[in-house]
Amino acid sequence: MDIRNELNGQLRIVIVGHVDHGKSTLIGRLLNDTGSLPDGKVEQVHEMSRKRGMPFEWAFVMDALQAERDQGITIDTTQIHFKTEQRPYVIIDAPGHTEFLKNMVTGASQADAALLVIDAAEGALEQSRRHAFLLHLLGVRQVAVAVNKMDRVDFDQYRFEAVSQEIRTYLAELGLHTSTVIPIAARHGDNIVTRSDKAPWYEGPTVVEALDAFRPQQAPTELPLRFPLQDVYKPDDRRILAGRIESGRLRVGDTLRFSPTGATATVVSIEGWNHSQPIVAAQAGQSIGITLDKRIFAERGHVAHHEEGAPHVTHRLGVRAFWLTSEPLAVGKTYTLKITTGEHRVTVESITAVIDIEDLSSTPAKAVHRNEVAEVVLRSRSPIAVDLASALSRTGRGVLIDGHDVVGGCIVVEVDEGPAASANTTEVSHAVTADERNAANGHKGGVLWLTGLSGAGKSTLAMALERALFDRGWQVFVLDGDNVRNGLNAGLGFSAEDRAENIRRVAETAKLFADAGVLVIASLISPLQADRARARAIGGERFHEVYVAADLATCESRDPKGLYRRARAGEIPEFTGVSAPYEAPEAAELTIDTGAVTPVEALGELLDYVDGAFGRNALKRDRV
Repeated sequence: MDIRNELNGQLRIVIVGHVDHGKSTLIGRLLNDTGSLPDGKVEQVHEMSRKRGMPFEWAFVMDALQAERDQGITIDTTQIHFKTEQRPYVIIDAPGHTEFLKNMVTGASQADAALLVIDAAEGALEQSRRHAFLLHLLGVRQVAVAVNKMDRVDFDQYRFEAVSQEIRTYLAELGLHTSTVIPIAARHGDNIVTRSDKAPWYEGPTVVEALDAFRPQQAPTELPLRFPLQDVYKPDDRRILAGRIESGRLRVGDTLRFSPTGATATVVSIEGWNHSQPIVAAQAGQSIGITLDKRIFAERGHVAHHEEGAPHVTHRLGVRAFWLTSEPLAVGKTYTLKITTGEHRVTVESITAVIDIEDLSSTPAKAVHRNEVAEVVLRSRSPIAVDLASALSRTGRGVLIDGHDVVGGCIVVEVDEGPAASANTTEVSHAVTADERNAANGHKGGVLWLTGLSGAGKSTLAMALERALFDRGWQVFVLDGDNVRNGLNAGLGFSAEDRAENIRRVAETAKLFADAGVLVIASLISPLQADRARARAIGGERFHEVYVAADLATCESRDPKGLYRRARAGEIPEFTGVSAPYEAPEAAELTIDTGAVTPVEALGELLDYVDGAFGRNALKRDRV
């Protein structure tokens, strides 16, 4: 990392657009006309074209992969450095084909500004709008538009103005600032570096002039400090915390707080590779290392900042996500959220709405399919240090990963401001591990969530199971729906919001019991799939759902508390099964129909399941 070369005003531009609208041709011509191509490169492309029996194409300059030459489309992001008289640039050529949108997301997430390329004859097609929406999604706010292939419409001014108005209107609806729309013919170099005499009616800037008008947004020095750690090095007796400053400034002597742990330390020195002079200060855009006055726990993904202007630290955040794969995003699924250098396992708690990229309307949905945009709530077991994308885009936008594949891009639009989201709280590690608790108890801790209609037999079954397991020496406890409403949740009513909060509180409490090694039996009607999915997200892998599946007629014939009778008489509004819906589980770990088996048989089924999922056999499987 060379400090001397960090603050040179370099700007990163992503070039996007529909496949075949001429992005690679534009870049090849831009590099040639600014004198940025290596000697002999143009001749090499001419010779390659001749051998293949193809006409010369400026797009071949950009082809970094043999597969791209064979297929004739860009399939990966390519980064190329070039300079104008004003400053150096990194051009990110992002693929336009629908199949390769995930590479476009990766490229755009690194950009300060964008150049959107549109075919003059075809206009802003769906793919062009999708790319524009992705720029908005990933926090790229500066956009210029190049209306390419003007030679094919004879540089018609009216056609240009129609396309210009169409894309300006759409970008404005997204909140993107469109600095200019430029008529170009990339193949011939019109309005790329020099003004073309074929469009005398156009008085705006050339492409190069438009790029030079952009302002770096990647590293604003006046914003709060964000220094995500990339790694910790120990070259000698020193301990160097290395990374890139994404925003703000720091100096030797500054006291830094590290989120999400909350640890604090003072900067003793700033280290720079290939820099012989002492460094006393650094700022946004620089890649540096620092040493501290004391040893603290800090690792890759932690974010250093000043006490003032701290990031949010949260377990729950709302994001706007663009989904990229055929396997849909669905409530309850778990992915890796990568923001700067941090990677966090997150579970989809809920899907608020899916957004139509054509008219920007939103509709409720239970899943997000390929190329759809949605408002999604994510929950993480570990705390995440994050910013709203509207405040600090580099630490407020990221990607979702499944295995090793990028499956979505997202920006943070909302952060849970509950107690767990405070930067002044620090999670305390227990001195007793989960394995030690399991070994001492002879079983695993976990959450057994019994759901079903009132009268299905949940409480009866839960209490019988508790007795049987306790007699075997298990650490076990029942959280019954009625009991928790008389204590823990006494202040909650029966509105949709209060019912959801009731489930959340029980799930959080059950998780704490499970952390302590206890098998928690939660017995609640919990009628909605979304609420149970949220409980599953909180409980994680230790959450097991049991559907006590007695039908309505059976439950109503039992009516142990007289609730059905009162509901039928109109005395209890919104009563589940009568005047409010019950959404049966679609993938419960176990289903027991208490209308078809005796209580003894039902308990036997449940005991067999618990033994296999949490008992000694489960412990043996974990050790294998």
